[in-house]
Amino acid sequence: MTRLHLVRHGPTHAKTMVGWSDLPADLSDTAALRRLHDHLPSEALVISSDLSRAVDTASAIQGPRRRLPHNPDLREIHFGSWELRGFADIEAEDPELAFAYWDNPGDVRPPQGESWKDVRSRVDAAIDMLLAEYTGRDLVIVAHFGVILTQVQRALDLDGQQTFSHRIDNLSVTDIGLEDNTWSVGKINHLP
Repeated sequence: MTRLHLVRHGPTHAKTMVGWSDLPADLSDTAALRRLHDHLPSEALVISSDLSRAVDTASAIQGPRRRLPHNPDLREIHFGSWELRGFADIEAEDPELAFAYWDNPGDVRPPQGESWKDVRSRVDAAIDMLLAEYTGRDLVIVAHFGVILTQVQRALDLDGQQTFSHRIDNLSVTDIGLEDNTWSVGKINHLP
C-alpha cells in the first residue's frame, strides 16, 4: 500500500485569501512540530509545495527522512485577483461570484484564478506521478488546505460541497492510502 500523509503547513495568521502568495509560516510551536515529526513514519519520503510556508514546515518536521524536490503543482488554490483580500471585501465586490465559488466548487473561477476543477486536475496529476514513482512507500506531503481537500474528495468520491465541509487545520495530518486502485481514508485533520 502507498500511504499519503498530507500535512497542512504552519499558520500564516493572515486574515485574507492566501493562495500563491508566498507568506511565511509561524513555526514557533515547537512542541506541535515535534509531535508531528514523531507521529509520521520514520522511513517516509518528504515533499512539499514550493511556497515557503510549506517548504519551511517540511524542513521543521523532516528529521532524517529523505527529502524530494519541492513541487509547484502542490501549491494552494490560485485565487487570482482575490489574493490577499478579505472575504467581506470580495463578497461586497461580487456577491454572486463569491457565493458560487464556495457554494458549488467546480467550474467557477475567481478573476484570473483557478476553478476547483483546475486545482483538482493539477494536484491529481502531481499526486499520480508520486504514486507511480514511489509505489508502496509512505509519502509525507506538506502542502495546503486546498491540496489536501482535493485528495479527500478523490479518495471519498465526494462532491464539492461535501469536500469543503471538512476542516483542515494547520499542522494537521490527513492519511490516505492506495492499494490495487482502491482508496482508503484514515484520519482526516488529525492533530498529533
